[in-house]
Amino acid sequence: MSDTPFGFGLPPEEPEDGDNGKKGGQGGPANPFGFGPGGLPGGFPGGAENPFAAMFGSMNPNDLGAAFQQLGQMLSYEGGPVNWDMAKDIARQTVAQGTADGVKDASVGVAEKSAVEEAVRLADLWLDGVTSLPSGANAAVAWSRAEWVEATLPVWKELVDPVAERVGAAMGSVLPEEMQAMAGPLLGMMRSMGGAMFGQQIGQAVGTLAGEVVGSTDIGLPLGPAGRAALLPLNIEAFGKDLSVPSDEVRLYLALREAAHARLFAHVPWLRSHLFGAVEGYARGIKVDTSKLEDVVGQLDPSNPEQLQEALQGGMFQPQDTPEQKAALARLETALALVEGWVDAVVHEAAKPRLTSADAMRETMRRRRASGGPAEQTFATLIGLELRPRRLRDASRLWASLTDARGVDGRDGLWEHPDMLPTASDLDDPDGFVHREQLDFSEIDRMLGEAARRRDEEGDDKK
Repeated sequence: MSDTPFGFGLPPEEPEDGDNGKKGGQGGPANPFGFGPGGLPGGFPGGAENPFAAMFGSMNPNDLGAAFQQLGQMLSYEGGPVNWDMAKDIARQTVAQGTADGVKDASVGVAEKSAVEEAVRLADLWLDGVTSLPSGANAAVAWSRAEWVEATLPVWKELVDPVAERVGAAMGSVLPEEMQAMAGPLLGMMRSMGGAMFGQQIGQAVGTLAGEVVGSTDIGLPLGPAGRAALLPLNIEAFGKDLSVPSDEVRLYLALREAAHARLFAHVPWLRSHLFGAVEGYARGIKVDTSKLEDVVGQLDPSNPEQLQEALQGGMFQPQDTPEQKAALARLETALALVEGWVDAVVHEAAKPRLTSADAMRETMRRRRASGGPAEQTFATLIGLELRPRRLRDASRLWASLTDARGVDGRDGLWEHPDMLPTASDLDDPDGFVHREQLDFSEIDRMLGEAARRRDEEGDDKK
């Protein structure tokens, strides 16, 4: 898998508690679509490591017709920026191959389904006592890895398409108008290839991720259908293997986290659109270094595929970092920290009196999120955004302090409106936020409603 999303360069990571200063995800120069050595997982026919090498290899231009016939499925694609049919097929194939430790996917048995349902039911019962948000799970489901792929692909599409669309538009917009007609066939080929490349990369990543996730909210976003708390028994078993914690406690603790996320996303209606909107804002901020691209394009010979291959490997589509992207990323990081901090705080409050392993499990999950677990790394690879809640511990402490100062209702009431939530600067001064008077939006709504009612009554009197 490419270390950079669609050839994007990832921002440098900052060490945090549990991070140990690791710099996973940093690599060399960016390559578009993951082209170049190691750019695409699984490779292409003949062992080639990038699509153009696979297509052209040792061929001369006279052999291109035969190459196109062999790659008909790729080049006939006329859909959106990502070939999602290909992504799904490759994800399913990756799951079928099993994980690196040799564990194959398997259908979930009746006993495992019952265990998951019981864990989520008990988790919801415990959460009732520590949060004012009611249950958000209408059903508890136990998924195999293949079922996780099927259930989450619609959300991956929603997350990835805006970025892939913007990259494609940026590439096409830099050609001079006089070259548009001449380059039409080449651009068409590149769009088809781009959709296939994105599909291959995403399919491999999602398929690999299916072998590691334990539920539908590992990255702090709701990847599964609304109203369902989902756990993967096979992966939970692997997750708890080296923890020296009874398996039923591991399952119950992870059920608490899944059920807590479900409550938040079910009963804070603006939260999902707020998070996904930050991703779209990041996509809108993507700009391409047109000066380098124009220089390269002006020298390209469409009949010379090796020249195009060299240009692609040189990073001709590398995007620039923009203020819009930085602002969107800051909004997303703060929101994720608040979501994960709230979940961390309420789950610990529910688990601490009941599970002997509560402290150990909490620290394990914190380190997993802080150091960039497989889910976070996969998402960063796919669209260039890190879903690491860098300030999870600060946010968790703030939510705990709010519980002490205002009670459960006062704490959870802050989710009623995005403007009522703590900001990034509030995480620097949690005591100041906890004891500051918050705007009472319910009172404002009441006053506005009262004013509207009076206007209606005055209008009736004049009739």
